[in-house]
Amino acid sequence: MPKTLIGRNGLRRLAASLFAALALMSATGTAAFAAGEGAPHLNGAEMSLFWVIPFAGILLSIAIFPLVAGEFWHHHFGKISALWALSFLVPFALVFGFDLAVYEVIHVGLLEYIPFIILLLSLFTVAGGVRVTGTLRGTPEMNTGILLLGTLIASWMGTTGAAMLLIRPILNANDGRRHKVHVVVFFIFLVANVGGSLTPLGDPPLFLGFLKGVSFFWPTTHMLAPMAVVSVILLVLFYGVDKFLWSKEDETVREVPSSDGQKIGLEGKVNILLLGGVVGAVLLSGVWKPGIGIDVYHVHWDLQNIVRDILLLLIAYVSWKVTSLESRLANGFTWFPILEVAKLFAGIFLTIIPAIAILKAGTDGALRDVVSAVSTETGEPVNMAYFWLTGILSSFLDNAPTYLVFFNTAGGDAQQLMGPMANTLLAISAGAVFMGANTYIGNAPNFMVKAIAEERGIAMPSFFGYMIWSGLILMPIFVLVGFLFFT
Repeated sequence: MPKTLIGRNGLRRLAASLFAALALMSATGTAAFAAGEGAPHLNGAEMSLFWVIPFAGILLSIAIFPLVAGEFWHHHFGKISALWALSFLVPFALVFGFDLAVYEVIHVGLLEYIPFIILLLSLFTVAGGVRVTGTLRGTPEMNTGILLLGTLIASWMGTTGAAMLLIRPILNANDGRRHKVHVVVFFIFLVANVGGSLTPLGDPPLFLGFLKGVSFFWPTTHMLAPMAVVSVILLVLFYGVDKFLWSKEDETVREVPSSDGQKIGLEGKVNILLLGGVVGAVLLSGVWKPGIGIDVYHVHWDLQNIVRDILLLLIAYVSWKVTSLESRLANGFTWFPILEVAKLFAGIFLTIIPAIAILKAGTDGALRDVVSAVSTETGEPVNMAYFWLTGILSSFLDNAPTYLVFFNTAGGDAQQLMGPMANTLLAISAGAVFMGANTYIGNAPNFMVKAIAEERGIAMPSFFGYMIWSGLILMPIFVLVGFLFFT
């Protein structure tokens, strides 16, 4: 992707593309201001699994098109995403009514997609303004150290923030190596997913739990042990694999380079402070409850969320203005990764509506067998089933609403779930956070990291190819986690 995408033309294209993605979210009509009473209601019990076909279609498009028609996909993935979204919205409006279609689009747009993409845009812009200068060599020790650092900080600045902060330095460090796909794959495993286990700031599912009454440090004390097991195994395994592949590199790559006279340092240090501002804005929306908001076509939009999104956009703007263009260019910064995520996830957030509705219907819905599997005939929770079902569904659906569905299936009482049912809440939390690493779409930073790596010329695995990596490496570890913590 040309580096001109970073300048004014790039900003215009970004704004135009984001506007198109947001317009897709309201494709069924224009938002009208109305009272919250009498809001249309989607009953998932009335929906068959045929309604999930557009969602399956967009997933298969992401998986297959880059393999069989890469150039076409690169230029038209936004149109394909829009096509699948409309293939759901038009029949949905005809069958369930225009009012319900408008309501669902505005609901998912205002409360889920727009906050989601604004947070990613802010983190992407701010973290992309931090540049590590000097010579970093992609040795096994250096790579493992960066992965460890990212895993440790992801819970405190979010998996997206940590991933966007460290992906470019680790790619720069390994620029001369032939074997580096594994570096990016393990980076996704650890920094973009497992590292976000310890606080509500780390990963969206835990933030939803925080909003539902789970104490801020509950994940810190309860998720620490399973996170440590997964992280240590992955770091040790990565070091062994990287050490072996390092020995296969050309001797010129393994030789210590002559000093270029430039010490290791940071450019754009102000962005570190701005990252703190992003964390503060997100945390503010969770603890400040003024009880004020507006209703947009029956959808209540809380003031704290509006303020958060405005603050995040302001922080992104400040970062853009105070960081030199030359530094961003040297950092390999372009807008393409965030554009790709914005367009594809607009379609995903829309086509996922029926899947989430069917799950919310519980034993009355078409996925009743899935919901019934998490409890015994006497109503006792089956924590192993909670772990695996939350995890597998989080691999393909948005892990935040999936967490919420099973949180409510387990009773929805935060005090009860933190107390006598703590192991059930742990199973739901671990499944949602850990297994977001199973696919590129399991967690938003996965796709962004993939896009940045491909911009640098790294031939990343396909959608199914990545699942082979995660199946061979992660699944045995998750079996061990299930045995250790949920039997």
